[in-house]
Amino acid sequence: MAVVLWPKRRSTPIAAIVTGGYHTCARTSGGGAKCWGNGHHGQLGDGANTGSNTPVDVSGLTSGVSAIAGGAYHTCWLTSGGGVKCSGFNGNGELGDGTTAWSNTPVDVSGLTSGVSKIAAGATAYHTCAVTTTGGIKCWGQGSCGQLGDGAGVDRLTPVDVVGLTRGVIASTAGERHTCALTFYGGVKCWGYNQYGQLGDDTTTTRNTPVYVSGLMGNILFFPSVGKNP
Repeated sequence: MAVVLWPKRRSTPIAAIVTGGYHTCARTSGGGAKCWGNGHHGQLGDGANTGSNTPVDVSGLTSGVSAIAGGAYHTCWLTSGGGVKCSGFNGNGELGDGTTAWSNTPVDVSGLTSGVSKIAAGATAYHTCAVTTTGGIKCWGQGSCGQLGDGAGVDRLTPVDVVGLTRGVIASTAGERHTCALTFYGGVKCWGYNQYGQLGDDTTTTRNTPVYVSGLMGNILFFPSVGKNP
């Protein structure tokens, strides 16, 4: 009787994937980061400014990565220590390091080397947002349409607080020129460009600060053991 020996699998187990504008990144089960696709702006994070048809290791992040967010031409990584690092295009400050210099390797986001629980960037976006472990949300990068939520409507090279959301946020998501957050109370708030009604406030008015999505304001939660709302 013939015995068939199947070749051993040599692929790396993947725990999560995200897509950016024209690139893709994955987090391995061991906490490493790999990216592939368009890398001409340094968004693959491998130290080169060229694309790759196969996954390449992200420089300095072969372990310790807990989440990834892909923007139009940049990528950000959340480390297991709660820090945020980004690489790629930086013309609008989307790397958050206080400059507009592109980087083909991950750089630390100013003021966010710890204390972050989640990150978000839209696949066609030039801005990034982070939810902190204390429930606040900070954004940086392109802000010309109010998508940073700080009330200014200008680009920011380092993270700024979103007005009225310094606590109580549990998740966020980013579009091309708008951003939304899910609050602890079950409500949804959005801010930024609104020509198509993407803020959900029953207007087409662009907003520099968060507004509630109509009908999704949530309910106040109360915890007797704490004695007050968080």
